[in-house]
Amino acid sequence: MQIEQLHSKFDKLQHSFGHQSLRSIYGAGCIEKPKVMLVFMNPTGKNISSQVHWKGLRAPWLGTKTVWQLFHDLWFISDKSFKKTQELKTEEWTADFAEALYLELKKKKVYITNLAKCTQIDARSLKDSIFREYLDLMFREIELVNPDNIITFGNQVSSIILNTQISVSKYFGEKKEILKIGKKDFNIYPVFYPVGQGRRNMPLAVNRICEIIK
Repeated sequence: MQIEQLHSKFDKLQHSFGHQSLRSIYGAGCIEKPKVMLVFMNPTGKNISSQVHWKGLRAPWLGTKTVWQLFHDLWFISDKSFKKTQELKTEEWTADFAEALYLELKKKKVYITNLAKCTQIDARSLKDSIFREYLDLMFREIELVNPDNIITFGNQVSSIILNTQISVSKYFGEKKEILKIGKKDFNIYPVFYPVGQGRRNMPLAVNRICEIIK
């Protein structure tokens, strides 16, 4: 469920740009032509799998609550699994449950990742320059996963990946951009960031993603 050949490269960047007490968080889910790849910003220490002692899958959003509402509203995870994400305290998450969640996402042909894999101790914003350090690896990740559609969340991530100034408020319905990597074109759909300060925009994100993948 992960592109393991990239992990060592992400780990080197963690030493340069992440918090030294935490580990990198890698993309996970369906790695063979998923229906959709979701690209978020960067992980934080709230992710239980960023802890040194964690023995299971190191994947986005484990041990958190809000974003699983998005995945549930999009029918990516079951009612039972969603309920468990909301009931468990961060320290109660297990490697087995994390594995089961991402197996559900894999079966739904979904891949979830962050542009930057360097884990921060909190939710402070990263500079554009740090995100750009990950750009070549992001493009390689896209090539290897080969998704039908790519959702980029927020202005910053969308702008850096597309190398032009993007305002997600100008994108609605099935409006998209095309990203060329090598000889292949990929569909990029900039979407409102649905968590943190952007949580109020979650319904807008859900509606647009539903239109894209319907």
